[in-house]
Order: sequence, then structure tokens, then C-alpha cells
Amino acid sequence: MDQKELNALLNSLIANWENEVVEFKAVGDSYSTSDIGKYLSALSNEANLRNQDKAWLVFGINNNTRSVQDSNYRRDPKRLHNLKLQMAENTDPALSFREIFELFHDDGRVVLFQVPPAPRGGPIAWNGHYYARSGESLVPLSLDKQDEIRNQPLAIDWSAEIVSEAKVTDLDETALQKAREGFARAKSNRIDERKVMEWPIETFLNRAKVAKDGLITRTALLLLGKPESSHLLSPHPSQITWKLVGEESAYEHFGPPFLLTTTQIYRQIRNLQLRILPAESLLAVEISKYDQRIVMEALHNCIAHQDYSRNARVVVTEYVERLDLINDGDFFEGKPDDYVLGNKTPRRYRNPFLSQAMASLNMIDTMGFGIHSMYQGQKKRYFPLPDYDLTEPDCVRLTIYGKIIDESYSRALILNTAIPLDDVFALDRVQKQLPIDSDTVKRLRKKKLIEGRKPNLHVSSNIAAATGQEAAYIRTRSQDDTHYNKLIIDFLIEFGSANRGQINELLMEKLSDGLSETQKRQKISRLLTDLRRALKISNSGSRSNPCWQLTKRSDEQK
Repeated sequence: MDQKELNALLNSLIANWENEVVEFKAVGDSYSTSDIGKYLSALSNEANLRNQDKAWLVFGINNNTRSVQDSNYRRDPKRLHNLKLQMAENTDPALSFREIFELFHDDGRVVLFQVPPAPRGGPIAWNGHYYARSGESLVPLSLDKQDEIRNQPLAIDWSAEIVSEAKVTDLDETALQKAREGFARAKSNRIDERKVMEWPIETFLNRAKVAKDGLITRTALLLLGKPESSHLLSPHPSQITWKLVGEESAYEHFGPPFLLTTTQIYRQIRNLQLRILPAESLLAVEISKYDQRIVMEALHNCIAHQDYSRNARVVVTEYVERLDLINDGDFFEGKPDDYVLGNKTPRRYRNPFLSQAMASLNMIDTMGFGIHSMYQGQKKRYFPLPDYDLTEPDCVRLTIYGKIIDESYSRALILNTAIPLDDVFALDRVQKQLPIDSDTVKRLRKKKLIEGRKPNLHVSSNIAAATGQEAAYIRTRSQDDTHYNKLIIDFLIEFGSANRGQINELLMEKLSDGLSETQKRQKISRLLTDLRRALKISNSGSRSNPCWQLTKRSDEQK
């Protein structure tokens, strides 16, 4: 929030004054960290019991005058935000402030601590004690309140809630048409497409599991809502932010309808055509930096698995060599590695209603194949596999690479497309200098796919032999230009002259199989030009019908 928004928030909190989910303190230079922890426990428990998505602890407000009183509490930003770690270390289950804001008011500095609610089914303790509020007072959390929290259903589907103020007219017509087309594709084996297009709008929304009895849900607004209808989801920001980082910088926010805007985000990404291996090195493969299906799968997974109750946006950061996608909420079931080989099917979803709707609109599958398909896609493109980073609490970061890390890894995939995905996964870890277990090391070493000793393993440079493609390697390996130049000179010594057709016949089969026919012809032209500029051959014919001969200088050297 900016200063104007923070000022408006503070005025709103002061107007309603203290209650079970708001506490003001006239704090000067310091305040007991232990007491802050007690308030964190109390406010989070009360926010849970009152079904509030946040509570507030505010430093810098005089309780008697209800006005700003300058606070010097931890003015150093690093020390201030280190308080989050201190809170997490001493709460059970671990919890900390969602955000810490500084408002520089005309009358002084105010610090606002945003407190998340206790998770359903688990009251928050500070140093082993549970706290609550009684009006403005800090009190122990009673056994009745503890039982009330512990007996809560562990999951509530945010995405399934009906938005009472929303109407069908809040949905985008273009998105609705695309939704019908996606639903018809997904159900093509069971429902005639013409019928889908003829259904009344309420019937379609119900059948696509986007609405409930014709009533508009949060899912409907996320996927199909008009941009101007996003306020109906407030205070939850229905937003995906694209950010460009590097020599150039830029950003743009995208809101509903996500069914359409995810494609706009993909088009925003700079997707150049790359030659993933140096020309004439082995196989020169031209391929797009990012595959649309992989990026769209990743974006749709972020939407499906975002924890919207945390009031955060999805962020897509574009670097020169990679994309990072971050969504709030921990990885909901299992670990990413469980899904790589396509053998695990999730039993639960954070947003089951939203996930089911996205599946019915042909945006995702609900069988756990999304991660598997992204890994397979990168394998087929000879690129590094995606990486999941779960080290930051309560969020998932996915990295999609748009650059080769180790050419030996890519050669292995090019020369042998049948390498099993589990071996590719292990090779990918080796090229990224990540550890692999001893059994995997033995398996890869037996297949001659890796070299070196732990921890200094690397993908085998003699990858052709490892994959049983020695002949293919020799055919695709380029010779030095000196070799080809000597063939041309020897031909002219033997036969006196040669036209372009004879030169082509001499060299075409000898050039690397990694070059296309056009590339081979271009290379021959360059070889002839280089020999002519070196005054070793000359053209006694015309430009369109050349006749190549050795120069007098070459004859003397001969």
C-alpha cells in the first residue's frame, strides 16, 4: 500500500477504534518482543473466531487522544522486518505478520502490523500459551474458544462462495464465448458442440460448474468476469502481475477474465527464436525460447492453486534467461517431485470448485499430469527442466528456463530421445550442480551418462558413446574448414576446373548432417568465397554459371 492508502486505512481503524481484532499502542523507542508475540497470538485467534481475513496491531497511536504519536520503534527496516522471523520462531504452529507497513503521517511515524487469522483447526500459541482478547484486554484463550477453533472444518473452498451482488451482466461476453468453446472441446466425446452453443447462459454456467444454480461465484468472476467487476472480489486482489527485469524494466497488471488474460500475459513475454546449440557444432536446432503450452500450464496452475485468502497477487517475473512464477500458498498435496513422472494423482485441492471449473473449460487437468507435461515438454525441447522452490514460507516459486545450461545435457537429449524421464530428471540435477542419491549415480554412471566423482559430477562429454549414437555423432560433427578447402583444391588439381554443381556433389554428403540442405549450400558458397579472397581459386565463368580454377599463385605453391 502507498502512503495515501495507509493513511486511509489508519483513519478507518481509528474511527472504529479498538476491538478484538485491532490494538493500538503508543510505543516510543522500544516494546517487549514477548508482548508483541502475545498480541500476535491473541489477534490471530480472534480473527479466526470472527471469520476476519486479518487483524491489526498499530504502534504510534495515543490511546487517550486517539491521535498519532510518533513511534521510533525499530526505524531500521532490516531490524523491523526481522521481527517476522522472531514471531515465527516462537509461535505454534509457526505464524508471523503478513505485512509490516510504515506510515509517515504529518504528526509522526506509525507502524502497522497486519496479522493473519489462525489457520482453521489450529489456535496459535506464543511460547506455549494461547491468548485471546476480551474487548481491549489481553486474556488467555479459553478452553471453549480453543475447542471452537480445533473443531472447525479444516478446509473451506474460497472459490465456491457465491457473490450476492454479482450478476450475469458482470461476465465478459468474449470470455463466455471462449468458455463455451473450451467446454465443448473438453466434452466433445459426450456432448454435441452445437448444443453447448445453444444453451441459455445460466444452463451453460451451471453445466460448466462455474456457477451454482445460476448464481455467480468467485470462480465465475475470476475466470469470466469483466475487468470492471473485479471490485466484487475485494479485498482479495484478483490480479496477475507481469514484471520484466534486466537491462530493460517494465511491468503490467492483468485482472479478470483470467480465461483471456493468461494468453495476453504469454504474448507479453519476449519469446525469441533461439539456436540452442552453436551452428555447425553438432545439431543446430532453432526453437522458441518458451513453449506456449508449458507457460500456459504454469500460469493456469498458479490460478488454480493460489491461496486467495492471503490477499496476494500472482507474480510472473521475466528475466533474460528464465521465467519465475510465484503464487501464494504452500504446495497443497505432496511435493513437486511426486508429480514429475506422472504417477501421482492428487486427492485434494485448495480450490476444488475453481479447479473443477478450469478443468471443464479445458484450462487444466485434475489428474496431476500438469507438472509431468511441463517436464516432458522441456525435455522434448532439449532445455533444462523446470524447478520448484518451496523455501519461502507459504508460497510456491516455479522457474521455467529459456536458456541452455550445459550443452552436454542437450546433446544427450538430441542424440537419444528415448532417455527415460527419470534419467533426464537426474541429469538435469547434475547440470545444475544439485545432489543426487548414490543409487542414481550408479545407474547414470553405468549408462555412461555422467562423469566425475561426487560432489563434482557432470554430464558426460562423450555423450555420443553413452547413448549408442557414435555413427550419428560422426555424421553430425563438423570438420574444420581446412578439411573442406583441401577437398576443393585437390579436385581442381586433379580435374583442372569445376562448376558449382560439381563442387556441390563433392561436398554436400561430406558436410555435417546437423545442417539443413540450405545451410549446406550456404556453407559451400562461403568456402568458395574464402578461397577466392585468399587468391587460391578464381572464377573464369559468369556469376550465374561459375567455372572455378586454381590461380597461378596456387599453381606455383602446388
